[in-house]
Amino acid sequence: MKTLLFFFFAFSLILYSQFSFTQSANLDPQEVKALKEIGEKIGLLGEKKWDFGKDPCSAQGGWEGYVFCDCSFESNTTCHVTQILISSQNISTSLPTEFTKLPYLQLLDLSRNYLRGTIPPEWATMHLSNLSLMGNRLSGRFPTALTKIATLRYLSMEGNRFSGPIPKEIANLKNLDKLDLSSNDFTGHLPAALAKLINLTSLRICDNNFTGKIPNFISQWTQIERLHIQGSSFEGPIPSSIFALTQLRDLRISDLKGGGSTFPSLENMLKLSILVLRNCLIHGKIPNYFNDMIYLNTIDLSFNNLTGKIPSSFSQLENADYIYLTKNNLTGAIPGWVLSSTKNVDVSYNHFTWDATSGPRKCDQGTINVVESYSSSTNEQKNIHPCLRKDFPCTKSDAQKINYLHINCGGEEVNINNTIYESDIEKNGASSYYNDGNWAFSSTGNFFNDDHDSNVYILSNTSNLHNISSHETELYLRARTAAISLTYYGLCLMNGKYRVRLHFAEIVFTQDKSFNSLGKRVFDVYVQGELKLKDFNIVKEAGGTGKAVVKSYLVNVKNNTLKIQLYWAGKGTTGIPVSGSYGPIISAISIDPIVI
Repeated sequence: MKTLLFFFFAFSLILYSQFSFTQSANLDPQEVKALKEIGEKIGLLGEKKWDFGKDPCSAQGGWEGYVFCDCSFESNTTCHVTQILISSQNISTSLPTEFTKLPYLQLLDLSRNYLRGTIPPEWATMHLSNLSLMGNRLSGRFPTALTKIATLRYLSMEGNRFSGPIPKEIANLKNLDKLDLSSNDFTGHLPAALAKLINLTSLRICDNNFTGKIPNFISQWTQIERLHIQGSSFEGPIPSSIFALTQLRDLRISDLKGGGSTFPSLENMLKLSILVLRNCLIHGKIPNYFNDMIYLNTIDLSFNNLTGKIPSSFSQLENADYIYLTKNNLTGAIPGWVLSSTKNVDVSYNHFTWDATSGPRKCDQGTINVVESYSSSTNEQKNIHPCLRKDFPCTKSDAQKINYLHINCGGEEVNINNTIYESDIEKNGASSYYNDGNWAFSSTGNFFNDDHDSNVYILSNTSNLHNISSHETELYLRARTAAISLTYYGLCLMNGKYRVRLHFAEIVFTQDKSFNSLGKRVFDVYVQGELKLKDFNIVKEAGGTGKAVVKSYLVNVKNNTLKIQLYWAGKGTTGIPVSGSYGPIISAISIDPIVI
């Protein structure tokens, strides 16, 4: 979206300078007629919308912000429409064919609406350079018409319902600079025809259902600056040919299946600002060349099988605000720079060696997350805080242990049917640990977004609640979220069998005919390390937004600690209703003993 706005403002500046000298120029009558037909079909005629009593190129009468013209034709007396921006209007019709009657149209933004159907075949005759269809209900196979618009430089189909394989005809779009196919249902192997798009500087293909491996031909995209391949069902390993992409500034690959590999060769990617290689089956040591990547702001190597020590070069990443080494097999002492850092550094769930002189004395380290960061060999050492040890052992006496627990995740303390749900209002979350005595949570990940505050880890209800009893409503007014992983601990529970209930409701997306209803949240749920829910979609499970769904599990607690983990595996939309809207959420947790 940010890219499209750049094109729009640059283009508009040129057109405004032309228009300011030609205020007497009028739009070509045939194009006025075409706009009337388009407006009628998509519902933009009438009061407070498109007013044909004013010239569409006048920026008056409801035209401002919608239609932009070039009025330099016929000695500055005739205008032609060059840009149309109809974003976030919740238009629910099919796509009009009449856009083809605007021969000078170059930029068409129909993002964040409720459009249905597919792309009209007639669109093949258009000469667009920029087309955004992001955030609609468009469906069907990859539109053949689009593969015939050879002038396209920017194409976003993100967040729709397109399906099937990507056709080899996509090679016709040789001028493509930016391509976004994320959050659809595309399948099959990536076609070799994509290798011909050598002008690409940005490609996003996240959240699809592709098969096979990431192809070696990605080395042909030597100009690419942004490459996002998250949650798309690809098999590992990351191809060695990735080393050729030396212009990359933003590389995100996550959640590969199958075969692993050692760390890929990235030493020549000196422009990198964002590096995400999460859950990519990478094993072996982390290379020591990162000190040359002076622009790195975010590095996420979490959920791999990395071993050895944290490289000393990491201490020189002065611009890195977020470092995630979570859930690996890293060893050695935790470096002093980690514990003294003012940045967000997460080294939780590793196998570090305890150093009595420099090791942390507790887990409450501000923006440094060290929970369960030490090897199991430390569990016998009494001078190490239990939160640092594997599986968070309990050190309380039997008299201090509990046999029930209820948490209102993200909300204040509430009384539900004489059961007290404890308050959970800690606001931090990028790399944080919070302990409330009988329970704790560990949160990992910051939200990548353009549109809103990235530090919101407690969500408030923006949807209407349905089919929730009035006395339980307070459990679903807020929810805790995380960008990568969220783990709750029930601490010092008496050993025995418990009924664990996880309370969910989708409170961000809406239940109406607007683009706000088109978001899709998908995540995984683990209880005691066992996968309970794969690709869990609250809306699908509950039958709509604002509806509660409670997942219940019988759990046998043997070592006094209960662990519940939510993990985002790169699936689901990330830009609805705004960029950065993704990740797991949970409304409440109930843990009750089973009385036999």
